[in-house]
Amino acid sequence: MPRKKAAEKRPRKPDPLFGDTVVSQFINCLMERGKKSVAENIFYDALDFIEKKHNQKGLDVFYKAIGNVKPSLEVKSRRVGGATYQVPVEVPSDRRTALAFRWIIGYSRSRSEKTMAERLAAEFLSASKNEGAAVKKREDTHRMAEANKAFAHFRW
Repeated sequence: MPRKKAAEKRPRKPDPLFGDTVVSQFINCLMERGKKSVAENIFYDALDFIEKKHNQKGLDVFYKAIGNVKPSLEVKSRRVGGATYQVPVEVPSDRRTALAFRWIIGYSRSRSEKTMAERLAAEFLSASKNEGAAVKKREDTHRMAEANKAFAHFRW
C-alpha cells in the first residue's frame, strides 16, 4: 500500500489493428515472456478464424464473450472474531474485465484444439453463446456470493 497517495492510472496505448485499448489490454494479458508480437498474432488469428469459419465479426464476438464472462459479485474472506467468513462484495469495473480476461485465457489454454489461436477462438465463441468453462466460472462465482448472502452485513 502506498503511504502518500494512490497510484495514478496511466493511459493505455491502443492496439495497432483496431485502435482499441481493450484489445491491447487483452493482448498484454495473453502475452508470455514479453513476446508481444506472438500474442498479437495469436489474437488476430483467432479473430480471423472466427470470421472465416463462423461468418461473424471477430471483434463483436470478442466483446460479447468478455461481457458474458464479467462477474458482478465475488466473495472475499473476512476474519471476524476468530472465524473466517466468505463475504459477498461487488466487483469493481476494472477488476471485472481483468477477471474475464484471465478466465478466458486460462480456459482457452487448457482446451484441446491444435493451435492457441483456435483454442482462443473456440473459447470466444462458446463464451459469446453463454456457454463454456469461463462462463461456468462466472456462474460459480455468483453462486458462491449468493450462498453467502447471509454474511453480507460483514462487508467493510
